[in-house]
Amino acid sequence: MTTTILQRRLVDVSERLKRLRAELLVTDEQVAFLDGEAEEFRMRALVSETPLADAEARDARQQADTMARYRDGLMLQIGRLQREQDELLDRMAAELATPSPPG
Repeated sequence: MTTTILQRRLVDVSERLKRLRAELLVTDEQVAFLDGEAEEFRMRALVSETPLADAEARDARQQADTMARYRDGLMLQIGRLQREQDELLDRMAAELATPSPPG
């Protein structure tokens, strides 16, 4: 693989990593908010002991869990892209260390 192609792929991976990391920051905030909200609804359900409060608590917990799974998926994607970035950097380093044939 030529150095130019490696560089383009490395730039692409780097840009995708930046976007995913920014999205992860927002998602982390949302997870924290939704977890707090779910806990608040859970406490209300304990105090009121009504079916409606139980349903609201369940719904809030489901939303928090859904967002947490989304965050986990983002972290997996980031991990894969970081490994891909490392592999591309290793390839580039190997190509730069290998002398090119005289032309």
